[in-house]
Amino acid sequence: MDENITSHDVAQHELQDTTPTPIQPEEHNLLKAWDSFWERITQIGLEDLALRVGTGLLSLVMIVMVIWVMSNFFLKGERISAETEQTPLAEGAEDLSSLELPSYEGVAPVEGISRQLDMHTYKPTTSRFEIQDYEVQAGDTVFGIAEKFNLKPETILWGNYEILLDNPAKLTTGQVLDILPVDGLVYKWNEGDGLNGVSDFFGVAAEDIMEWPGNQLNPETIGDYADPNIEPGTWIFIPGGTREFVNWSAPRIRRDNPAVARVLGPGHCEPVTSGPIGTGVFVWPTSETYISGWDFSPAINHWAIDIGGKSGNPIFAADNGVVVYAGENHWGYGIMVVIDHGNGWQTLYAHLLSELNVECGSSVHSQGVIGWMGSTGNSSGPHLHFEMMLNGQRVNPHKYLPY
Repeated sequence: MDENITSHDVAQHELQDTTPTPIQPEEHNLLKAWDSFWERITQIGLEDLALRVGTGLLSLVMIVMVIWVMSNFFLKGERISAETEQTPLAEGAEDLSSLELPSYEGVAPVEGISRQLDMHTYKPTTSRFEIQDYEVQAGDTVFGIAEKFNLKPETILWGNYEILLDNPAKLTTGQVLDILPVDGLVYKWNEGDGLNGVSDFFGVAAEDIMEWPGNQLNPETIGDYADPNIEPGTWIFIPGGTREFVNWSAPRIRRDNPAVARVLGPGHCEPVTSGPIGTGVFVWPTSETYISGWDFSPAINHWAIDIGGKSGNPIFAADNGVVVYAGENHWGYGIMVVIDHGNGWQTLYAHLLSELNVECGSSVHSQGVIGWMGSTGNSSGPHLHFEMMLNGQRVNPHKYLPY
C-alpha cells in the first residue's frame, strides 16, 4: 500500500463505495403514492378484497398471454407445416398423389388373431312357442346342448325320452332331438287323462298347459277339465313341468334274489347262498384314476363316474363280494358286471370287453381282476362306467374311493 494514503482516505473511500444509489424523484413519488393508497385501503378494511381482485386480474393477464403465445407460435407452426407439404416435388422425385390404393379386403388371409368381428350368433329360426329340431354334432353333450338353447340339462332328456330314455350316455352324433321352447317337458295324452290330474302330477297349474300357445288348446271347446277334448296321442308341452327320471340303471341285486335283473338282459344270474362279504373299504376299480366323459351328476340322471383308460386295461373288484350279474346289458351298458358285497353295498362295472374273467356266482376279492376295459354298448370310447349303491341308494363314488 502506498505509504502516502492515510487511514482517513481509506475510510472515506469505503464510505463512498457503500453509499446507496439515490432514488430518482419520479420513482420516489410513485412509491409514496402507492404507500398512501394502500394505507387508505387498509384504514377502510378493504385490503382482503383488493388482494382477491388483484389476484384475479393477474390470472386473467396470464391466460391472455398463454393464448397469445399459442396463436403466434404453435398454430403458426402448423400453418407453416401445411404450406411445406404443398411445396413442389424436388426434381426427379416421383409424384404418388394420383396412385390409387387397393380396395379393402377385410381380414388378411394369414394365420394369426383376426380382428374381424363375428356378428353371427346362434339364434333359433322358429317361434319361441314351438318345438324345434336339432341334429346332434360330434362332441355334443347334454350340458352343451342345454346351454346353447338356454335350457336346463334335464329339459333335453325330458323332451326326448323316446330317443334318450333319460340316459345322457345314449346321446350320439346324428340324432335329431326335440328342443323345447323353455324348461319343461312333453307328455303324450292318453285316453281318460284329466287336465287337473296331469298338471298336478307334473307340478304346474292346469292354466299353464291351457294357455301355452304352442299347445293350441281352445278354452271354449276344451270342455270339462276332468275329461277334456284332447285327442289321445297328442303331444302336450308342460311349461315348467318336472318329473322323476326313469330308472334305466340296475336296481339293487341281492345274491339271494338276482332275478330282479332279468329285465336288464341275459347277464342275470341264479340265486347264490354263500360267498365273501365286503370290508366296506374300496379300491379304484381300474388301473387309471381319472375321469373321462361323465362325472357323477344326478341332475342329468348319471349316477356314476366314467373312469378313463385304454382298451384292455384291467378292471378290479372294488371290494370282496359275489357276482350277481355278468354279461350283456340291453340298456346301453354293453358288457356289465354287478357285485353284491353282502353288507348293503353293490358295485356296477359297465362297457367291459366281451371276454370276462368272472361269471355268475363267482366269488371275488378286492383288487381281483373281473374283466378288461372296453367300449361295448352305447359308448364313445374305452372307459369304465362305475356305480356304487348302499342299501338301494346310489351314492357318489368320489366319497368312498381313496385319493
